[in-house]
Amino acid sequence: MEEIAWGEVAAAIAAAPYPVQLLPPDATRAETALAFLGITTRSWLGAVVANTGGLLIDHGWLRVLGSGSDGLPDVTDQADPALGGLIVAYDVLGGQFAWLPGQPGAVPTVHYFAPDTLEWEDLEQGYSDWLYAVLAGSMTQFYDSLRWPGWQQEVGVLPPDQGITVFPPPWSQEGQDLSTTTRAVAPLVQIASYHLETARQLG
Repeated sequence: MEEIAWGEVAAAIAAAPYPVQLLPPDATRAETALAFLGITTRSWLGAVVANTGGLLIDHGWLRVLGSGSDGLPDVTDQADPALGGLIVAYDVLGGQFAWLPGQPGAVPTVHYFAPDTLEWEDLEQGYSDWLYAVLAGSMTQFYDSLRWPGWQQEVGVLPPDQGITVFPPPWSQEGQDLSTTTRAVAPLVQIASYHLETARQLG
């Protein structure tokens, strides 16, 4: 029973329409994370934590957090008391996916904080449904407006803990077309924090 969830995840990875790289798991950190979260490997989140240090999906555009690897935090490192949930993934532009509780009694769902709107959006999917959709190809349409010609080569060479800053920023009128912006490499968590702080300052 314990291996069923990982078998499902592994099958979805194998069938993904774009490259998926599995980072090696850290057994000690995985055990600690599972205990902290109070989950088992029967869940998709537990299976990802136990079996990977993280997933680099679509040339590394999306970094799904596991037990941590190569500078990428583990999923419990990003537990956010202010949100009341977990950051479960980052995209290369500093967008964040958080697994958040809903109304009392409701199943937690994945929310996305977008770098082009500086707003949280409820994707109305549980963790397993969200990750399955990502591995089934949903990223191509989801990120259509945030990609530029040649992004695969630019993103694919980055270490897991590095992302891309954009100037003018993607939430500005001047930054809507990322092919015309200036892009630079910076620590991924730092980029994500910058977007959240900007949203707070702008109200």
